Amino acid sequence: MEYKGEARKFLEEHGVEVGDRVRIVRDDGVEIEGIIMPRSELGDDRHLVVKMDNGYNVGVRVDRIERLEPVGERREPKFRPLEEEIPEDPSLPNVAVMSTGGTIACRVDYETGAVKPAFTAEELVSAVPELPDVVNIADVRAVMDLLSENMEPGHWIKIAEEVADALSDPDVDGVVVAHGTDTMAFTAAALAFLLDGLPGPVVLVGAQRSSDRPSSDAASNLIAACRFAGEGEVGEVTVCMHGWTADEVCLVHRGVRVRKMHTSRRDAFRSIESLPIARVDVRDLRNPEVEYLREDYREPEDGEPELSGGFEERVALVKFAPGMGPEVLDFYVDRGYRGIVLEGTGLGHVSERWLDSIERAVDEGVAVVMTSQCLYGRVNMNVYRTGRLLRTAGVIPGEDMLPEVAYVKLMYVLNETDDLGEVERLMRTNLVGEIERGRVIGGFEPADGPHHRL
Repeated sequence: MEYKGEARKFLEEHGVEVGDRVRIVRDDGVEIEGIIMPRSELGDDRHLVVKMDNGYNVGVRVDRIERLEPVGERREPKFRPLEEEIPEDPSLPNVAVMSTGGTIACRVDYETGAVKPAFTAEELVSAVPELPDVVNIADVRAVMDLLSENMEPGHWIKIAEEVADALSDPDVDGVVVAHGTDTMAFTAAALAFLLDGLPGPVVLVGAQRSSDRPSSDAASNLIAACRFAGEGEVGEVTVCMHGWTADEVCLVHRGVRVRKMHTSRRDAFRSIESLPIARVDVRDLRNPEVEYLREDYREPEDGEPELSGGFEERVALVKFAPGMGPEVLDFYVDRGYRGIVLEGTGLGHVSERWLDSIERAVDEGVAVVMTSQCLYGRVNMNVYRTGRLLRTAGVIPGEDMLPEVAYVKLMYVLNETDDLGEVERLMRTNLVGEIERGRVIGGFEPADGPHHRL
């Protein structure tokens, strides 16, 4: 049970074990009813953990309990494995679901009190009973079990290989990849550059709150992602997450134009300087509805998808701040790095003190790409003197690419060529929708503005 000391003694005196349903009356008259849950091994010895009927856990100090009595039957807390095959409906589309880890596949570990990856892909699907009414799960794969901060370029390639393999089955309409939210935008960009000739959507989906919590967005996000993937109308890599805080709408973002903009809100993901491709109404989880918001998405291609290229890992992403010395650039050049993406200020500037180090980097064959910390708008290095000096030194304008997308793209481009002229041409060419150059009007809106509530 991991209960100890005063709390363990209290439970034993009352003949109560983990899993028992109890009613507790505190010394202030407050009544709490629920199931006694396990206690973290790091927890103190003064509290009981009770899961209430609303799904939340509450801690109750034992020295404030005036009365505790068992009610109902004992239910040992455990996770039920998948016990039967998921039924198929020939009238529904077929979707492959892949699990890579992250919060959408997490539960509470009562030994440590932490949230950790635990579900297999089969358990993830079986935990959402509405899914069989929306799509047929034609393929279920546990690709890896990683929190997304542990993702590396080799993992991106592994995921891309699995996606391409799943979509090589002509009966599969789309693929959903369950992924941790913190670096999901990096993986989405990587898959967008790697996968050519997609015959259907690839939809990355995550959760801001783990599936054991009553406020979890895991089920609605997964259902929306599967519904959109089953449409089979888009041949792109996308990200599907909550559109706003209520369980009403999920937005489908282009994978190279999306960023996580909040640490914990369920509507953390936004299309930056871009409109989402679609929204999915999830108020009825058994009958979600897709509405397309733009028409310039890439359409599916016939045949099997191809895996194209790889990543040069000796690339750095450097955020400039006032007072930073150029030695950081010298460090990467001395270590043999082949590319540096700068997050500059405004239209794309860093201190003029950095010019000598930038010139040295370019002279030694290092590609230096400029992006902006502003996110909205685009780099323009012709307006101010500093920008023109940086351009003369050989800095490549990153157009309106997000810094993380430019970082992934530069890794991809440098895997293809060493020629800096060709690197610049490719970095300034719109390959998979990563450059929009302000074609979408109204991208810059406050969180509660019309763009956010599409």
